[in-house]
Amino acid sequence: MNWSVMFFLNSILFGVGLAMDAFSVSMANGLRAPDMSRRTMVQIAGTFCAFQILMPLIGWICVHTIATAFHAFQKFIPWIALILLAIIGGKMVYEGIRRRADEEPSLAVGLHALLLQGIATSIDALSVGFTIADYDFPFALVESLIIGVVTFLICMGGLRIGKRFGTILAGKASVLGGLILIAIGVEIFLKSLLG
Repeated sequence: MNWSVMFFLNSILFGVGLAMDAFSVSMANGLRAPDMSRRTMVQIAGTFCAFQILMPLIGWICVHTIATAFHAFQKFIPWIALILLAIIGGKMVYEGIRRRADEEPSLAVGLHALLLQGIATSIDALSVGFTIADYDFPFALVESLIIGVVTFLICMGGLRIGKRFGTILAGKASVLGGLILIAIGVEIFLKSLLG
């Protein structure tokens, strides 16, 4: 393995592919809180970035230490993502339906929900550890960092898009955001089921 343009290009493309779920969840978060501050946006995108860096590294470590146990766990990844996103999305839909038109919109996603979103949207990145298992650790680390940076940038875009449409959609934004999260969970599940 050597440091080449193809290595960096592949890492960026990997990042784009892995960041799509986090992008959609970021849009849902922006829909839910159209008045979200820039600091909160950075915290949300930073959380997704951190998970997208961490998960491939955990996968790489698992391949180099406890690979057989990780293979057994891999079949549960789509179920975990589906359950986590369905719970968070269902809560958003419920709150959006229950909220009266004269109430203030919800605040940005809380820390607990954000951590669950981070896990749910990056858990499939664990399997990236298998694809980079032949890399030496410095290459695995750099690839994970590139994936994280790409995720951060894409999530910031998703938050901006969500905020813009959240202002337009006003009271229905929380319901729409929740439905998006549930749809992402179902999509992750079906994608793994159908192979």
